[in-house]
Amino acid sequence: MEAADKIKVVEKYVEAFATSDMGIIREIYADNARVEDPVGTPVHEGWEAVQAFYETALKSGAKLSLTGKPCCAGNAVAFSFKVVMPGMNIDIIDVFEFDTQGKVNSMKAYWGPDSMSS
Repeated sequence: MEAADKIKVVEKYVEAFATSDMGIIREIYADNARVEDPVGTPVHEGWEAVQAFYETALKSGAKLSLTGKPCCAGNAVAFSFKVVMPGMNIDIIDVFEFDTQGKVNSMKAYWGPDSMSS
């Protein structure tokens, strides 16, 4: 998978939040995906768990804005962004790892209490 393809997935991810579109989330994630958001919390494993996680996230009204250029290495892309939602902003770094079909099979979000502001 080329770097440009990985960056397109990041752009689709941002679009999914802009439009509250679960179809985009479904399109980019593998059936056996793992989501750890934030790192250190219980992992959402498999499409049903990932779907439930994102349905809640999209319903929150959260919108994403990239704050830096995505960085690609190996089968992964890391990107920084700001989550803007009513009454709260969160600075986050996500890492997507891709399977051989170009689907996200692992997402880890790095953020904590010191990443949040109002």
